[in-house]
Amino acid sequence: MRLLLVSDVASEYLWSHYRPEHVRGVSLILSAGDLKREYLDFLVTMIGRPLVYVPGNHDRTFVKAPPEGCLCADGCVLTVTPPGGAVSLRIAGLGGCQGGNPKEPYQYTEEAMARRVKKLQAQARRAGEIDIFLTHAPALGVGDGDDAFHKGFACFREFIGQARPRLHVYGHQHKSYKPMQDMELRTGETLHVNACGYRILEW
Repeated sequence: MRLLLVSDVASEYLWSHYRPEHVRGVSLILSAGDLKREYLDFLVTMIGRPLVYVPGNHDRTFVKAPPEGCLCADGCVLTVTPPGGAVSLRIAGLGGCQGGNPKEPYQYTEEAMARRVKKLQAQARRAGEIDIFLTHAPALGVGDGDDAFHKGFACFREFIGQARPRLHVYGHQHKSYKPMQDMELRTGETLHVNACGYRILEW
């Protein structure tokens, strides 16, 4: 299956210079946050494939005006069957990043996110096997940043350890923040992929 992963930085290759051949064979689009509503609307309309997203810390407008035609996985488990797909995928999602500003809807302390993780774990147990974990922030120590705002969540590692998704897609950590960072990492059975900009993943 071919997945289009996007987050944080709108790609001119997919936006101003869009061509159908650029995304040929894509079955599913996953957005890890911090992309404008208009960009997600464009992708889901032009590519014509399901787009599942979680909000990033800059997506406060999504509270009142979420992107149209897209599926929000924030705080829940979605079952998605790509067109022509032989199997359905279970996608668990959590948006937001580290932070404690009460005026920002998608900033969470570690403790607040841990409470969200526990609720998601309960849903995951009822849903069955989780294929993809979609988040804005990384997991602690797995592709995250050095400063407090870009540090990953320890509770994400707990969720991954229990749910054992095959794929974890995240954003928030721009390539420019740490130019030599690995964009793909593996812990146990889970492949962690930084979706900043765009990636096409054969999976």
